[in-house]
Amino acid sequence: MANVDYEVGASAANETKAIKVDMKFEIVVIPVSDVDRAKAFYARLGWRLDADFASGDDFRVIQFTPPGSGCSVIFGKNVTAAAPGSAQGLYLIVSDIDAARQQLVDLGIEVGEVFHGANGVYTGTDEPYLFGRIRVSGPDPNHGSYRSFASFRDPDGNGWLFQELTTRLPGRIDSTSTTYASTNDLANAMRRAAAAHGKHEARIGKADANWPDWYAEYMASEQSGKEPPQ
Repeated sequence: MANVDYEVGASAANETKAIKVDMKFEIVVIPVSDVDRAKAFYARLGWRLDADFASGDDFRVIQFTPPGSGCSVIFGKNVTAAAPGSAQGLYLIVSDIDAARQQLVDLGIEVGEVFHGANGVYTGTDEPYLFGRIRVSGPDPNHGSYRSFASFRDPDGNGWLFQELTTRLPGRIDSTSTTYASTNDLANAMRRAAAAHGKHEARIGKADANWPDWYAEYMASEQSGKEPPQ
């Protein structure tokens, strides 16, 4: 029994230590058939080229990072045994799905129309992966966060999804910090705060001189998944 207690205690201690170590998910491997073609495509998207490294004729790895992303993608020669085009349901989180889609369309990239899923229905034939199985044309009628999508593919058929996210669910980020991945995300958050503050002023029937604090509380609450001020 003493030995068992020791093992349980040691396990619990190890788990406690593990929780304190940050584990940052930074790389997704994408299987491609033509490395240079894939490189040209992701460069065309405007993604940052971080690396293009080769070792002889048998190995090559290329890394790209989407704007504002903490996670990158890599592909190349002898990087993965997965079949080219088999990566599906790769999510790109955006604050304005129409703007994100139009940006790619302007670059000549074929992007599907904005769609939303049928509420409570998780089976269908539109796509074989999450949130794409049933596609209802147009954005979510209530413009709910997490609910509007648009999809595109790279030359090998690897499938990407834009997902519009304006307010995160509680617990998804550190509630003690407020950060934005890009100036565009920050600007969009300020626009949402401005629109909400306008309604606030209409309710109180006068101008709110304390609007900077109101904006700050609204934007921090939105980021942490808390109920924003009304």
